[in-house]
Amino acid sequence: MAWTQADLDAIDKAIANNVSSVTFADGRTTRYQDADKMLQVRNVIRAEVVSAGATAQGRVRTTYGRFRRR
Repeated sequence: MAWTQADLDAIDKAIANNVSSVTFADGRTTRYQDADKMLQVRNVIRAEVVSAGATAQGRVRTTYGRFRRR
């Protein structure tokens, strides 16, 4: 599943309100057993959203190696 900014916003709101259930943008509702699990999932979502945003904005840095013959 591709995570979206709306999903990140939803889980952030649930964490801030001390709610253990989150309804994501695709309509799926997930209930978490504890805050630690929610924080782990939020970190995964955040990483994917940030990565997708960087790719869309052309901010991904690619480095190529240089080789010389002697």
